[in-house]
Amino acid sequence: MAARGAIDADGDILDILLQTRRNAKAAKHFFQRLISQFGEPRVIITDKLRSYIKPVKTLAPNADHRAHKGLNNAIEVSHRPTRKREKIFGSFKSDRQAQRFLAAHDQINLLLRPRRYQLNATSYRHARSDAFSLGADCTAEMVA
Repeated sequence: MAARGAIDADGDILDILLQTRRNAKAAKHFFQRLISQFGEPRVIITDKLRSYIKPVKTLAPNADHRAHKGLNNAIEVSHRPTRKREKIFGSFKSDRQAQRFLAAHDQINLLLRPRRYQLNATSYRHARSDAFSLGADCTAEMVA
């Protein structure tokens, strides 16, 4: 199972997609999904896998494609909480369950864990209280 991830310039996770293969067809599917949702990017950073070259050129011809070992480090780090969670659970029962978990986990994680290094203490406390009140409101709606 291969995980493909996309993050924006601020380091926020846009999408994670689990796929069984790492070929050009799978890469094209992933890039189509991202471009339709977020628009054409200015820069695309990937690992050195050669199957990314053709889909990037066809789907985002104006984007600057950079394939370097160290540049995609932020994407690899974004998978760390998922791997930690999977280790705690043992493993996911199916690929579909893993994909459902990843889709929800990233959005919730962005809300509940604001980037501490970008905020002063007061702003961080306000962001956390806003996130928890939003979570409480959503939970109350679901229960009612």
